[in-house]
Amino acid sequence: MIEKEIEKVTERHPLEPFLPGNARLLMLGSFPPPRARWSMEFYYPNLQNDMWRIYGLLFFGDKDYFLEEGRKAFSRDRLVAFLQETGVALFDTATEIIRHKGNASDQFLEVVTPVDLDAILERIPGCRAIVTTGQKATDTLLEIVGAESPRVGGFCDFMYKGRALRLYRMPSSSRAYPKPLEEKAGVYRVMFHDLGML
Repeated sequence: MIEKEIEKVTERHPLEPFLPGNARLLMLGSFPPPRARWSMEFYYPNLQNDMWRIYGLLFFGDKDYFLEEGRKAFSRDRLVAFLQETGVALFDTATEIIRHKGNASDQFLEVVTPVDLDAILERIPGCRAIVTTGQKATDTLLEIVGAESPRVGGFCDFMYKGRALRLYRMPSSSRAYPKPLEEKAGVYRVMFHDLGML
């Protein structure tokens, strides 16, 4: 029996970088999940991902703060307003990928084209910190900047093309990463305190 070779389909990033002019922090994930899992047209759109619950808990004391009332969706408008006011930029470390399985797991993502970090940083001149939210994102970024890998929950300072930056390595907000929401939020809290954002 001859096995068919599965055609590798390249996916381009479906979202524009979210880069408020006042951004102090750039959050970089790996790549959005398949569209079937989206609850909104924005970053971390999967209801099963806890990123916006972490933000809700830390900044508003309510893990459901960014959920749309009566809908199974996050509120893009509320998120955009909050992130613009707070100075948080969002993008991912890959602009083109191949999914080796039809899911959101980083384990089966192959990065074809990494982010053009120079172009992103040029648009947010006040940014002094980058946070990666998972191992794939961290590994991809480290290949670009050549910094040492911080431990989960930690950071490292590095120079990138004459710019002093700090890289924070946060735990993944995916529910596949087996830590309680409050414990993940506690790790993020330290970073936001360090940056004077909380």
